[in-house]
Amino acid sequence: MIIAIDGPAGAGKSTVAKKVAEKLDFLYIDTGAMYRAVTWLVLTNKLSLKDSIDWHQLIAEHPIELRPDVDGYRVFVGNQDVTEDIRTPEVTSLVPQIAGIPEVRRELVQLQRRMAEHHDVVMDGRDIGTHVFPQAELKIFLTASIEERARRRYHDLLEKGYHPQIDELRDEIALRDKQDQERDIAPLKKDDQAELIDTTGLSIQEVVDRIISIFRKKVRTS
Repeated sequence: MIIAIDGPAGAGKSTVAKKVAEKLDFLYIDTGAMYRAVTWLVLTNKLSLKDSIDWHQLIAEHPIELRPDVDGYRVFVGNQDVTEDIRTPEVTSLVPQIAGIPEVRRELVQLQRRMAEHHDVVMDGRDIGTHVFPQAELKIFLTASIEERARRRYHDLLEKGYHPQIDELRDEIALRDKQDQERDIAPLKKDDQAELIDTTGLSIQEVVDRIISIFRKKVRTS
């Protein structure tokens, strides 16, 4: 079974999806971390997007892996643990451009589909229910106000030792929304079959409980 959780930046997808997977004993796949890993590769190797890049070769030579861990998972590129490295502001600011490259999406979508071949899966991203797994048995679309998402991002960065300006974060999130919604390949949008959950003002546990309730109701009626 596949549970697809989509939504814009800062809606709480990753945290919620991981907890839902733990509750149901499903495999959790964070597709955003995979795009971040490719972005980290570009920055680390000082590649220019203006140049021709063989994305298939780059990703083949630096395989991306999500390895289970006591805290959920660790992100590896080759043998290097990049779990924290892919969450820097530098990576965050470049991710929309990388995620909009057709060749990158093609490579990672193939990888995501292979990862889900033999497991019950909770997968989060922006195009899981519409593009990666349009056949997913359960589709969830999480959203929240820009103010709420900026506040969450602000506190996340503070905990990591950064000192952002919340107004700048709000502008960055609005721009990311625009980029995700207007990209040519698999743009961010709610699938007609997806259950919409506005997480503004809700705790993580409240969102998780709501998804579990929807899941159990669907299982009972299927």
